[in-house]
Amino acid sequence: MTPQINRSHQIVGILLSAGRGRRFDASGTQNKLLQILPDGVSVLAKSAAILSSALPVCVVAREVVPEFISECVACEIVQCIAADQGMAASLVCGLQHAATAAGWVIALADMPFVKETTVQSLITALQQGADIAVPTYNGRRGNPVGFSRHHLARLLQLQGDQGARSLLREFPVVEVRVNDIGILLDIDTVSDLPQS
Repeated sequence: MTPQINRSHQIVGILLSAGRGRRFDASGTQNKLLQILPDGVSVLAKSAAILSSALPVCVVAREVVPEFISECVACEIVQCIAADQGMAASLVCGLQHAATAAGWVIALADMPFVKETTVQSLITALQQGADIAVPTYNGRRGNPVGFSRHHLARLLQLQGDQGARSLLREFPVVEVRVNDIGILLDIDTVSDLPQS
């Protein structure tokens, strides 16, 4: 068991990587997060590097396997044994692991095209008092999303596969405009992988 991140008064990145990726490969033989991007880096390693460039990071994984450890060298990895219950279970697992943080930037491991400047903009919004900070590109909301600890109790009660979407509908959100189409781009299918 990985020790709990003790980052009181710091913002922590939580990278969700425990999904099965069935739309990418229904057979489960190819893990989309380990696919290599044109720059020679895996999807997972790229996503982890972007987040860890600005924050201490907890990677939530289905299993703590050597492939994930080698791809996330600057991060702590925590196993979510309840991953099959949906994205909320992975999010709760990460939050419990980093529960003492002042806030969290929650990112998806299959979104490796987000810019580091976007992560920094979300951190700044949280530091300036936002309880929820969401990046927008051309008026469209994307990921990652920032939360202050004001919403910790509500986040820990989430269930199912909707993640924290319900909180974005119920509570005030600070929209952070970014010049970053990467906040809208994820890798769900083989065709989503860029060609070199």
